[in-house]
Amino acid sequence: RVVRDKSGTPTAMQTAVVRYTGKDGVTVDLIGAVHVGEKSYYAALNELFTEYEAMLYELVAPKGTKIPKGGGGRSGHPVGLLQHGMRDALGLVHQMNEVDYTKKNFVHADMTPEEFAESMAKRGESWLGMAFRAMGQSIAAQGNAAGGIGSEFEMLAAMFDSHPEVKLKRAFANQFQNMEDLVDAFGDEEGATIITERNKKALEVLKKQLGKGKKHIAIFYGAAHLPDMHQRLLTEFGLKLATTTWLTAWDMSDPTDAKAAASDDNPVPAKKKPTKRQKK
Repeated sequence: RVVRDKSGTPTAMQTAVVRYTGKDGVTVDLIGAVHVGEKSYYAALNELFTEYEAMLYELVAPKGTKIPKGGGGRSGHPVGLLQHGMRDALGLVHQMNEVDYTKKNFVHADMTPEEFAESMAKRGESWLGMAFRAMGQSIAAQGNAAGGIGSEFEMLAAMFDSHPEVKLKRAFANQFQNMEDLVDAFGDEEGATIITERNKKALEVLKKQLGKGKKHIAIFYGAAHLPDMHQRLLTEFGLKLATTTWLTAWDMSDPTDAKAAASDDNPVPAKKKPTKRQKK
């Protein structure tokens, strides 16, 4: 979700941690992820991950792949290149460099490259086809935008702003508001490999972990995967939605706002110790 101030300006983009409960004390948490975010966001996730008996994670990779601490080399895949480009432009860090995948409770819960390619071929899908469908969805969304102003103009204007990283984050965040429409553009009524089939694979691994007696499990997947997973946990696993908490992935507060708060009209003591109320 995008959090906005009273004027409607985006101040933060947050991802959900949604807990589901079942019989015999079983809990399954869906932890939504964005692949580039604040360093503090991934630090909070690493701390959260220690609480689970099994941490199921996404990564289209061969069986037995080990992700070294700090991540591997730069990806040459178009999606990976796009993510790294966003990281650099927005002043953020990349998930693969920050999340510690070496922990013993981490369990791979995704397709192999061969399984992914086979599923795409069976469905008649292609990366180029998905790209064109996504572009079409984006153009349609811009045509319906208030005032007819496209995101390209917003991003272009951000490049000439005194705080371009903040303005670019806000421009991208506005696009995330239409994430479900964009995901729908990737597939048909039966979904798509990139979302639906990978979700099925992840939940197969969940069944195996539950079968081993694990009762406190989490699934760490891109936020776009969660709506479909939510429905499957309710219908296929008989779990019930319990709680939802939120983590800030992108801080989009304007640095000039903080300076204004410390102006002559709103002085902030430089050396005075904070009171108990301020600490709270």
